[in-house]
Amino acid sequence: MTITFNELRKIKDSLPSGSMKKIADKLNIDEDTVRNYFGGTHYKNGEGKTVGVHIEQGPDGGIVTFDDETILSVAREMLAESAHH
Repeated sequence: MTITFNELRKIKDSLPSGSMKKIADKLNIDEDTVRNYFGGTHYKNGEGKTVGVHIEQGPDGGIVTFDDETILSVAREMLAESAHH
């Protein structure tokens, strides 16, 4: 799957407060790894991992390609749930 970096940031910015932790807990991964998926650079103490997100410079912040869409899928589920409340 490929989206623009700006689309990825819009998804992140639309998530309810505390979503990074909720996604991390649901997938049993470090919270910083989730932040890195959305464009963060949290690698201190070896906690945050790279997550197979590849960003290529270009219009709209560039193109983002994912090796694994699991985190994005969970984020979209959370957005859908919050839209219904």
